Amino acid sequence: MKTCLELLSPARNADIGIAAIDCGADAVYIAGPQFGARKDAWNTVEDIARLCGYAHKFGAKVFVTVNILLRDDELEEVHRQMLAEQAAGVDAFIIRDLRICGWEDITVPLHASTQCAIRTVEDARRCADAGCSRIVLERELPLSTIQAICREVDCEVECFVHGALCVCYSGDCRLSEYLDGRSADRGECVQACRSMYDLVDSSGKVLVRNKALLSLKDFNLHDRLPELAAAGVISFKIEGRLKSASYVRNITRYYSDALDALVAADPGKYARASSGKVYGGVAPDPWKTFNRGYTELFFDGKRGRWSSMDAPKSMGEFIGTVISVRRHEKAAEIVLKPASRSLELHNGDGFAFAGKNGVIGFRGDLCSCNTIVCKPVDGLREGLSLYRNIDTAFEKELDRNPSHREIAVALSVRVHGKWNIDVTAVSEDGREFTSPFKADLEKAENRERAEAMLREQLGKRSLHYHFHVDSLVSDAPGGALPLLSASTINSIRRLIAEDLDSMKIPESREAFSALLRRPFRQNAPKASLPSGNAQVLMKSKYCIKYELGMCPKHQGAKPSGPLYLLNNGRRLALQFDCKACEMSIHL
Repeated sequence: MKTCLELLSPARNADIGIAAIDCGADAVYIAGPQFGARKDAWNTVEDIARLCGYAHKFGAKVFVTVNILLRDDELEEVHRQMLAEQAAGVDAFIIRDLRICGWEDITVPLHASTQCAIRTVEDARRCADAGCSRIVLERELPLSTIQAICREVDCEVECFVHGALCVCYSGDCRLSEYLDGRSADRGECVQACRSMYDLVDSSGKVLVRNKALLSLKDFNLHDRLPELAAAGVISFKIEGRLKSASYVRNITRYYSDALDALVAADPGKYARASSGKVYGGVAPDPWKTFNRGYTELFFDGKRGRWSSMDAPKSMGEFIGTVISVRRHEKAAEIVLKPASRSLELHNGDGFAFAGKNGVIGFRGDLCSCNTIVCKPVDGLREGLSLYRNIDTAFEKELDRNPSHREIAVALSVRVHGKWNIDVTAVSEDGREFTSPFKADLEKAENRERAEAMLREQLGKRSLHYHFHVDSLVSDAPGGALPLLSASTINSIRRLIAEDLDSMKIPESREAFSALLRRPFRQNAPKASLPSGNAQVLMKSKYCIKYELGMCPKHQGAKPSGPLYLLNNGRRLALQFDCKACEMSIHL
């Protein structure tokens, strides 16, 4: 049996989810009215039903997030909402609270969220034994650990492959709540890891001033998909339920093309988890939409430069170095040394550079060749690296030329009796039926012309389908064909498309047999799991010492005394476990 690979894209709302499916997503994840880990990305049950209706045309799936830390007094409302979403057609729930596994009337699969802090084989088994048919792994794992989990745990494994990175281990952060009173466990994270900090020693000496010392680059495992698939990962997840439609279109297409190439390289082993082929659209480019630079993090089990402390916001693509800045009363003229001969700038492009207090952005009013005219910008000077974080031409092309998705359908046409027509349709995803039509018209004088008309009109695209007439035979006397108008044939094609839409796609494309809930409900916990040690605000594989060249283990630096982060008058203690190669932040 082939392993079906799933590209899982984020959806802030139903329209973005539909755009992701058009660009090649095999599944999308979205929040309902409440209880999602992104409080600002909520949706009505009616919108979720609309998204499910569209996704299911392609065999794509819709997962709903219920991944905050739930209070006991909320369980009844959570249960009621999940039942409504299940009735709306959702294919799975992404959960954090494993008590949900004990609810017998929630019959769709349950996926253990990355917020369950799954970092070991034991963590994975705990979630699988509770009743989860899929586990979503921690992002800071090396490939060797991912391989071990896939090998030892009998359930589906999903991994993040792209997007923003929390500095901490998933589901184990109280920094936002401590600094601002809003809890990440409740979907209200203020992204404290993107804030500015001073690094000081025990004497109060400032070692680093006003840097985003906890901010990481964005994740990008585009080139490592073959290794993940070989390890046993079946779902490849893009982060970003607060991201724009253009971001989701661009990044979804980027990874969909990569998965298509992976399947094409070994079609006997792999297949895509949904149906259809993506047509049209813009060549994807991950540097053209929001990014803080990219990293593969700890995938190879080695440390690297993961920090974006100078640029905690989107920088975009590097376009060149500033040669000169000519300042006028109401404008500035910037001359670049382009990073590429093919660089094209457009009026209205957005630009950014790393300033003393973080990323500074500005709009280019007049752009041509290697010159940008804009309003005066403080901090802009010769020698700076300049980035473009909004490419107006790329954004316009994304809107003007959206991708669309079609399912291949082979048609066999048989004419018999007095213009009785049977059309058999077989779709690439296994749907098959025969529809009879009656043509009350005269015989065509020119059989070749009538056959050409039938093939041409029936073979046109209709709704979400790409039709192809495989065969056309006539049992009528003399092999005659009816003379049908183009509008009549178009009506036949439209009715076939509607019949296909109404049919359920066979479930044989699944990679595993875990279509229904796993039969381990008796192991569901009776109480919510505690959220870590309250004195430890966060724990991470990321290390400030290593980023600053102060690591005694890997860089041979001299051991330092206690270090602290300062943020708006609050002091946070850093602790370093060099044996485990981990950093933690304490009260």
